[in-house]
Parts: sequence; C-alpha cells; structure tokens
Amino acid sequence: MSMPPMSMPQGRHGGARRVTALTMNPALDLTVRADSWQRGEVNAGQSLQQDAGGKGVNVASILADWNRAGQGDTLSVTATGLLGRDNAAPFEALFREKGVTDAFIRVSGATRVGVKLVDGAAQETTDINLPGLSATPETLAELHATLSALSAEADAFVLAGSLPPGVPADYYATLTAGLRAAGVFVALDTSGAALNAALAAPVLPDLIKPNIHELEGALGRRLNGDAEVLQAARDLIARGAQIVAVSQGERGALIVTAAGAVFARPPRVQVLSTVGAGDAMVAGLVSAHLDGLSVEDAARRATSFSAGSITRLGPHLPDPAALAALAAQVEVTPA
Repeated sequence: MSMPPMSMPQGRHGGARRVTALTMNPALDLTVRADSWQRGEVNAGQSLQQDAGGKGVNVASILADWNRAGQGDTLSVTATGLLGRDNAAPFEALFREKGVTDAFIRVSGATRVGVKLVDGAAQETTDINLPGLSATPETLAELHATLSALSAEADAFVLAGSLPPGVPADYYATLTAGLRAAGVFVALDTSGAALNAALAAPVLPDLIKPNIHELEGALGRRLNGDAEVLQAARDLIARGAQIVAVSQGERGALIVTAAGAVFARPPRVQVLSTVGAGDAMVAGLVSAHLDGLSVEDAARRATSFSAGSITRLGPHLPDPAALAALAAQVEVTPA
C-alpha cells in the first residue's frame, strides 16, 4: 500500500476534509500487562499504561495518525462528546499530541475508568468497564449546540460507543437523520439498545460497523453461516446504508457496499492488545470513503489499520512502512 498523494480531495466547503468523532461515554483506559495471570491468585504485572479512550476518541486518534503519516494537512479531526473535568488531563494531552481539535463539553465529575488486563502469553485481553457519568438536560443542550456548529462544516461524522445514563436510546438515530439530511457522511459503531434503535430507524447511517454478535443482537436472530451474514448486510444496504462492515475477530471482516462485497482476512501479528481494533477499522473505512477507494481497497486499508493497532498499546497506528507491509498481506476475496 502506498501512501496517498499530497493533493487529496477537498472538504465540502473547501480546504481540509473535516471529520468529527462523537464519544458520549469516553473512558480512561488503564492497561495492565500481566502475562499468564491466574484468576483468584496473586499475579505479577509487567507494566501499567494509561490512555485516553472511548470508541470515538480512538477513531479520532487513529485518523490523526494517518493524517500525519501521509496526508499532510488535508484532514482535520475533531473529537467531541461529554468529558469529566476531574480527569480530563490525559484526554487533553492526547489531543495536543495528535493535533486533534478538542470540542468536548466538560461536565462535573470524573470520566469512567476501563481496566484492561492483557495476557501477552495467551494473547488475550480482559476488559472491566466501570460506570460512566450521567448526562443532564443542560449538558445535552450544550452538546447539541456544539454538534450543530460542527455539522455545518463536517464531511464525515463518527458516532461511536455506548450512551451514558440520561441519554435516550434513539440518540444516535436522531443524530443520523439530521446529519444525513445536511449532507454529512455518518459512520456508526455502537451496540445494544443504541444500535437496535439506529437500525430500526427510517434513515440509516452511511457506514455501519457491528461485530457479528452485535448484528445478531440487533436483528434478534442468529446468523448461521457467511451467506446469512452477507444477506443481512445487503438488507441494510437496500435500506439506505452505503457500507456495512461486519467484523468477525481473527477471521476478518465482511465489507459490503452496493457495488460489491468482499471478505478481508488480516495477517498474523504479535498482539499487544485487541482494545481499539474495531475503532481502527472504522477509522480506516472513513478515510477510505473520503479518498473514494473501491470496496477492495477500502477493505485492505481498514484491515491493515485494525491489524496495526493491535500491535500497539493504546489508540495508535504503526509507522507508514509497517502499515504498508500489513496492507500488502491482507487477503481480500469476493464474498
């Protein structure tokens, strides 16, 4: 995979293309490396790392890495949502480091903490997610004003992650309808009631990226075999989605558009942490859309982003040469 040329398409209002990533329920991720740890025993840990996280934050971080790696100043990335004042510093540091515009609404209290137990020997990650902050009508009104201003300039909006208490289950569905009516490309990566409401709405997001279990939960039925998964994705395309990507862990991902469908299988890599692999895939698919890539090339880019991210702790891409090597190893076949 070669780096994109410096003369990339402009945004819909000229200048850099603009992507906004919304995280309603961000998390401060504490990653503990403890190889071969045993439940119920005293375990020795090898390292501790703290990262600003949450699905939309991860997408913004990955897109910023991609922009710095090869796109120059052609992509402008903004992160927004609700962020607790008490522990905002790691998020602010990440945004400064990556060149991401910070448009988060500060709220009273501390952003939730997520603990990641990484077993490098078994190549497994165990997640413990603590409760998040509750949203108030006042903070939601302030956020709505921010989202309205950002949507006026955005080329793409990423709606990612869970919804905190105080936010209705159809929040993403409502945002999707308004953003698409304004001509903004909408990517959705969520689960549970928020995904159910979004898929039941009359206006679907442009990009939907569930994993296989999330899709089954939203549809209320088991999908037996690749043919049923493909048909479920095509049904969403027929209802107005442009891209449906169904991730299936180590097997890879099924990526479907109106123009075709492919299955992308990732190369084998040394896994440091699987946290954020799906978010990296979303970032790859959004960047592929902005660059006008074919479904095959989009699948290759998104899969290389995902494979590259799991070789790092935290929401980061490897260097351009390593990313190109990964992309060359992605196996893309017609579905």
